[in-house]
Amino acid sequence: MTDDRLPQRPELRVSHADRDRVAEQLQIAAGDGRLTMDELDERLERALNARTGSELEVLVRDLPTAPGAVGSAPAEVKDLVSIDVTSGSAQRQGRWVVPRAMNLKARSGNIKIDLTEAIIAHPLLKIQADVRSGNITIVTRPGIEVLMDEVSVRSGNTKVRVPRSPTPAATYLRVEVSGSVGSGNITARPPLRGFMDWLRRRPVRYPALPR
Repeated sequence: MTDDRLPQRPELRVSHADRDRVAEQLQIAAGDGRLTMDELDERLERALNARTGSELEVLVRDLPTAPGAVGSAPAEVKDLVSIDVTSGSAQRQGRWVVPRAMNLKARSGNIKIDLTEAIIAHPLLKIQADVRSGNITIVTRPGIEVLMDEVSVRSGNTKVRVPRSPTPAATYLRVEVSGSVGSGNITARPPLRGFMDWLRRRPVRYPALPR
């Protein structure tokens, strides 16, 4: 009697981006005190040498994947954050808590709002922008939608570059920008690729999203 069952399909190999996402999650967990430095070093080495998804999954199985998960303190969301730059620069990046609204003033300086790793506890961010001859840059990722229909422009410009995604991403944060631009710029864009990623035509790599 012959066995007519189809052979099992081998597990798919992981990519550099998959390894990077797990490494990012491990580093965040170590920063939160969930892993010792020895544990971090061991798991990072295993992530670097992982070949399949199951080899990566076991490294983060005992770690929370989202801010606010069991054992995490809830994010404190401010109603309003104001940033006023004259000729210098200011930025928000990393694991910062996104408020409900922001007032951004750039006279001749630069403001950078990086949302790629931010803790987002509210689905809407309203930005009131006042740009004279400076620049405001909003760094986004798939799932973040930026609208600039309510911005008046004199001699400057506004631009929205939508992040590319291999699969459709549901919107989890909408950013509504209003205000005015004199001779400066307001730009929303995905992160810039490093030189080696650009040279090898690798897509933009994002930190792991909460699941």
